Amino acid sequence: MTAAALIDPTEPLERQNQKLLRICEALMKRVEQGDDDRGAAYGQFQRAVMLEDQVRERTRDLEHALDLLNESNARLAAAIRETERARSDLAGAIETIQEGFALFDPDDRLVLCNSRFAMHLPDIRHALKPGLGFAEYVDLVSRSAFLDLPPGMSREEWSVNRMGHHGEMHVVFNVRMVGERWVQVSEHRMAAGQTVVMQTDVSDIIRAEREEHGRMLDDQARLIRATLEHIDQGVCIVDPRGRLAGFNRRLASLIGLPLTHLRVGLDFDLVLERLLSEARLSDDLPPREVLAWARRTGGRLPLRFELRRGEGRWFDVFAEEIPDGGFVLSLTDVSAEREAALALSEANERLEARVTERTLELEDALAVAERANASRSRFVAAASHDLLQPLSAAKLYLSSIEEELPEAGHREVVTKAQNALSSVQDIIGALLDISKLESGRASADIRTVELGALLTQLRDEFAPAAALKGLRLSVRPSTLRVTTDPTYIKRILQNLLGNAIRYTDRGRILVGARRMGSSVRLGVWDTGPGIPEAEQENVFKEFHRLGRRASASEGLGLGLAIVDRACAMLGHPLTLASVPGRGTAFTVTVPLAERAGHLPAEPRRAGRGEWRHDGLTVLIIENDGDMRRALALLLESWGVRVLDAGGADEALFLVKEPDSRPDALLVDFQLDDGETGTRAIQRLRRKLGRVPARLVTANRTPEVLAEARRLGVETLYKPLDPLMLHLFLGSLALGRSG
Repeated sequence: MTAAALIDPTEPLERQNQKLLRICEALMKRVEQGDDDRGAAYGQFQRAVMLEDQVRERTRDLEHALDLLNESNARLAAAIRETERARSDLAGAIETIQEGFALFDPDDRLVLCNSRFAMHLPDIRHALKPGLGFAEYVDLVSRSAFLDLPPGMSREEWSVNRMGHHGEMHVVFNVRMVGERWVQVSEHRMAAGQTVVMQTDVSDIIRAEREEHGRMLDDQARLIRATLEHIDQGVCIVDPRGRLAGFNRRLASLIGLPLTHLRVGLDFDLVLERLLSEARLSDDLPPREVLAWARRTGGRLPLRFELRRGEGRWFDVFAEEIPDGGFVLSLTDVSAEREAALALSEANERLEARVTERTLELEDALAVAERANASRSRFVAAASHDLLQPLSAAKLYLSSIEEELPEAGHREVVTKAQNALSSVQDIIGALLDISKLESGRASADIRTVELGALLTQLRDEFAPAAALKGLRLSVRPSTLRVTTDPTYIKRILQNLLGNAIRYTDRGRILVGARRMGSSVRLGVWDTGPGIPEAEQENVFKEFHRLGRRASASEGLGLGLAIVDRACAMLGHPLTLASVPGRGTAFTVTVPLAERAGHLPAEPRRAGRGEWRHDGLTVLIIENDGDMRRALALLLESWGVRVLDAGGADEALFLVKEPDSRPDALLVDFQLDDGETGTRAIQRLRRKLGRVPARLVTANRTPEVLAEARRLGVETLYKPLDPLMLHLFLGSLALGRSG
């Protein structure tokens, strides 16, 4: 280490010289001393130099720390000045706004407020200082002499109500001050918990609203007045004291009172007495009750009644209470409506008489039509039987001479004659089938049918006809068995297959069966011209043939009609699907037979032909002769022995003989001479015992039903449903067998 290293260049020159002198002195002393002394002195010198370096370094650190402290103090002073300036600016800004402003800290202590805060409460402004609690502020306001409390509210109640608003996050409400001044208070809770209260003088706005509201009320009053004068009702308004508060001219004209006698403030009792004088009220309402209603003070229910003045004047009166305790009364002239209602009632009576007359005529016409239908059915059956025998004989005669004719032309003529007779025979058979199906007397013998044998018969029967037209007939074999009538299902498939061959000019015809769950779907598909959608319902009508002439040689269009009615009678769904130009498909869904396939002990019958009740005797009591005869004919067609009478006396006479005891009674409710069916049943049961009975009536009132139930008798309503009669008679047969 050199001497220069011990000298700090930054020190003053005098200080540097002093150090150099000391160094020289130390070196001289070292030279003068011996070896031991020289080493110790030099070590002390080194330690002195190191201590001086450490002192210098600590001095520099201390000076740097003092510089930082001075800088921080300067920044703090600047921040304090900025804070004071911001606070001053905030106070100035708050002071410049037009509303009163106050800020409370999260502990509900007042932080600051401007001079407009509580501007209408000068007696408490001296107490609005920072640190004031919010509850103390509310208490000061509640006790201020300048606060105009709402009617009926004490200062304590106002204080509690105001503190209740303080619990909300955002609230706005109006406070009334003395001197017709209004302050709108807006209180908002900040996210950090502070509360800001704004006070705005809204006195001018409320005054303007009140003035506008007054003008609107005046306009509404004029509008209401104009409306009252233009309506066709007489209207008056009565105040809570029973004085006339308003009315229109129509009221005076309706009650017959001069307009000069009506005025605002008139006692309404005088008007009401004039209205009720020489008048009859509806619903047996006495005039004193109307007067009592008008004189009542509050709590009135709406009142409506009609009154009649003179011979032809009817008025509808309606009165209802209004919120102030008064009421409004309206008077409507309904004389025209009354006359119209009377005329309508008379017209209804005449119409009912005409309807009754026409109903009787229709019943007679229906009876005639039913008799004509029955006669037609009997005629068709007889004519079919009488015609088929000579036709069959003629065909036999022609067959016998065909081989004896030598000329081919003669044989061709005979063949055409045979074909013509066969066509006539088919048409007569079709007419007979359609007649049976329409008359409801057709019966079906339901049993198990092997589809394999049936389809084989159809293939053998129609294969030649299909081959003559160049068509390919495909009949798919089947091992399925179905439950149906073998004759009708064969006739259905014959008609569908013959129809397909007749209308298909080229291509193929397919007949097959497919199992569908517990049913079998039988179908006939062809490649014919198809049936347009608009014609698909018409093809099932009698004598309707699509695109063909109706000739005896080609049938009269009864095949599909027979198919439709036979399927309906058997309960087999029939469907049709067709695409014009591509072909048609008819399908019939038949129940699948059980695997055992045993035949039922007794064939089940379908249609109304199954309704047989042989051996039963039924007594009919009906005062209407046509009804009695029609009901007797229906029961007789079911094999029932019928005893018919016009009343209870005649019925008692009929059952005197022991063999005339009936199994059941069918009794009309309304009999002659005021006698009822229930009374007739009681008289007959006293003689015959508790015979099963049904009460027949068109009266559906609960009283008649209750009277029948009292006797334990069920009711059959007119027009009678044959099914309900059948079920009643069937229950008798079951009872006898049991």
